Amino acid sequence: MTITNLDPKSKIGILLVNLGTPEATDYWPMRAYLKEFLSDPRVIETNRALWWVILNGIILTVRPKKSGHAYAQIWNKEKNESPLKTFSRDQAEKLSQSIGNPNIIIDWVMRYGHPAIAQGLKRLKEHGCDKVLVFPLYPQYSATTTASVFDKVADAMKTMRWQPTLRYVPPFYDDPIYIKALAKRTNDYISSLDWIPERIFVSYHGLPQEYCDKGDPYYQHCIATTDALQSALNLDGVKLETTFQSRVGRKEWLKPYTDKTIVEAAKTGTKNILLISPAFISDCVETLEELSIGVAQEFKQAGGQNFTVAPCLNASDTSIKMLNAIVTRELQGWI
Repeated sequence: MTITNLDPKSKIGILLVNLGTPEATDYWPMRAYLKEFLSDPRVIETNRALWWVILNGIILTVRPKKSGHAYAQIWNKEKNESPLKTFSRDQAEKLSQSIGNPNIIIDWVMRYGHPAIAQGLKRLKEHGCDKVLVFPLYPQYSATTTASVFDKVADAMKTMRWQPTLRYVPPFYDDPIYIKALAKRTNDYISSLDWIPERIFVSYHGLPQEYCDKGDPYYQHCIATTDALQSALNLDGVKLETTFQSRVGRKEWLKPYTDKTIVEAAKTGTKNILLISPAFISDCVETLEELSIGVAQEFKQAGGQNFTVAPCLNASDTSIKMLNAIVTRELQGWI
């Protein structure tokens, strides 16, 4: 939708925010990215002094090499960047074309890594934006993701004498606009397969169980997304099954675990599995490496035959229409 009826003297900024990405796959760029990510108290809720010792003494010695190997398998070698950075840039550029108003400036940033949130806000201010719509690209709210974006935006605003007026796009886990786009993307992908999925799993990024016990609504939002997607898809009686991936450490995380559930399915005779990842707007290391490579291998080693992960919305036409519809709605009163 083309946005009109904007005061020609006024400019509005839209800041798309995704999770983050390293700048390269070798040790030091990976270490820098992981240090920023794992130093966030929203992500790791524990004694800060103890965690500093564990993080700097153990994790940042070992983890960069392992994570770098995972990123190297899915790295966009043509542009020398992670797929998440490629998709985020493409989304911003195509959304700008879709909106078609020179007084609405769209930028994209990462919560961790580059381009940073503070840089994005500064660029929008330099373009003359006196109002900014911050759009965290996390459908389901969690303090570890959405709230962390709020924190970083607030940190940046503290340094600005002339601050723009801010709005935030709310979580959109069961928004009909999002569910419709997700269902179309999934239906189109299922239609392209030359085999029929016996079981369809909906895998979300995991979260320590204790975070939800403290009141984080993430689990409820994930279940709501699955329920809404179930109603929107044409699955001929196949029931979506919710699982959670990407756990680390020894603490209990949200269950059931994706990898263990998929392996058990193979061992009990399931040959054909489709997996959907609605927690991610764009494909990233979790979908392209952890699921599409790692879990796929485990499934086949356990006796499975066909395993595939449906592509995320990315910068598809369906995705851009969804983003356009959401920002158009959230800009009401400013346009």
